[in-house]
Amino acid sequence: MRFSLLALILFPLLGLAQGYPNRPVKIIIPFAPGGASDFVGRIMQPRMSELLGQPIIIENKSGAAGSVGAEAAAKSAPDGYTLFLGNVGSIAINPGVFPSLGTYPLRDFVAVTQVVDVPSAFVVNPSLPVNSFKEFIGYAKANPGKLNYASPGSGSLDRLEMELLRKLEKLDMVHVPYKGGAGPATAGVMGGETQVMFATAASAMPGIKSGRLRVLGVTSTKRMEQLPEAPTMQESGYPDLTASSWQGIFVPTGTPKEVVDRLYAVTVQVMTAPEVVNRLKTGGAEVLTSASPAAFHQYVAEETQRWARIAKESNATPD
Repeated sequence: MRFSLLALILFPLLGLAQGYPNRPVKIIIPFAPGGASDFVGRIMQPRMSELLGQPIIIENKSGAAGSVGAEAAAKSAPDGYTLFLGNVGSIAINPGVFPSLGTYPLRDFVAVTQVVDVPSAFVVNPSLPVNSFKEFIGYAKANPGKLNYASPGSGSLDRLEMELLRKLEKLDMVHVPYKGGAGPATAGVMGGETQVMFATAASAMPGIKSGRLRVLGVTSTKRMEQLPEAPTMQESGYPDLTASSWQGIFVPTGTPKEVVDRLYAVTVQVMTAPEVVNRLKTGGAEVLTSASPAAFHQYVAEETQRWARIAKESNATPD
């Protein structure tokens, strides 16, 4: 009896896996257009569609620092037709900042593979009279409470990076969270609504190149080829601020292993395409895939523990 019941559940899923995919596949991006996640997803889209043989539909579903999109993806049918492009914030940081999340990523998602590493750029509005990271620290200390710093929300990497800096240097600044991700937050700095932020390099790059943002440093382990003039945080004396907004593909828990394996193989192939690598690199994102879905799951678990500790130490609570 138990076997018959199990067969009724598993056989349709196995049949699904063997014929996968036979209709369009959706990727939920939990942030608004203009940010790093949207940038990465839309570069992946054409090649992934070609390899899967089906249209790839991107749905931007922003809100609550990525939690709205994460919950929608986690509650989707576990059939491989709804993918989630999660990042360090929506997957690993949010559980440590928002105590009553409706979704817990390590439980509700299967990790498929990392796709990119995106360092942050420390940027200021050009009207600020500073030209180096050291000058900024001095200016912020001389003007307590007068600087506003932007972030894509309470659970974002950008916000925690700034909280770490504030704690290290005892800076008094006002947090201004933006809805929709790094795109709107970066636009706020460019427009002068706020004066400074850690922004994903992919989000900040257009503003830096156009002169609407001034970059004072990057959080990568070495200087970025696209921003050679910007020192790393380690060079500036802040090794704790070495971090990146990694992104990866996830599917709802219960998705058949055959489908996960197919998505892993296809996604890794997408990320080796020269046109994908070059476009991402130009925009400030470095391609980085996982050795296996299991390896990515382990990495996500480690990152979740790391950022929970940092969130607690920096008192990063929801705004």
